[in-house]
Amino acid sequence: MDYRSSDPYASPYGPDTPAGPRREDVLPASATAAVKVVIVGGFGVGKTTLVGAVSEIRPLTTEETMTQAGVGVDDLAGVEHKTETTVAMDFGRISINEQLVLYLFGTPGQERFWFLWNGLFEGALGAVVLLDTRRLEVSYDVIGRLEERGVPFVVGVNRFPGSPTYPMAELRAAMDLEDSVPMVDCDARDRGSCRDTLLTLMRYLYTLTTASPEPQ
Repeated sequence: MDYRSSDPYASPYGPDTPAGPRREDVLPASATAAVKVVIVGGFGVGKTTLVGAVSEIRPLTTEETMTQAGVGVDDLAGVEHKTETTVAMDFGRISINEQLVLYLFGTPGQERFWFLWNGLFEGALGAVVLLDTRRLEVSYDVIGRLEERGVPFVVGVNRFPGSPTYPMAELRAAMDLEDSVPMVDCDARDRGSCRDTLLTLMRYLYTLTTASPEPQ
């Protein structure tokens, strides 16, 4: 039987045999620019959820079941029911428009995996910091590391059900953020909300590149 098809994505070996990349995984031919963006934050703030919610391709995740090896090492305060964790990275892709594509890299949240950040941040133009209002302290060091690296970032406040609600001004003060750093609400489960947060980052990066240099 001849399984050849006019569909370039169909398998030549039969309908039940895996073929090449799925149609939605293929980069649009109209894309002319690609930007690497890193999604960061403390342990359990929703990074994997965000990448999975907004990615237009099947996201790559490296979540593994948490074991006794992490007892006494990983701080589970506030996320006691979490059973899986990212041990390397998450990866996804979203087309902002016909020309601009963002490649999303989600970082592991536990400090013991932060040595992986060096590679994940290479070539990144900016970052989204996810904030959990139940555990603001898990993001202090994350923001500090971004500032040390000079990586531009925006902050997305991922408000979990039942989490305390604070005005943005109070959150900005608590995180000691400069007024110029954008801070927005971001529901990591909602594709539209995540996309809006990424667009906020893109606009922020644009303002940084077009800002007039200070006089010497």
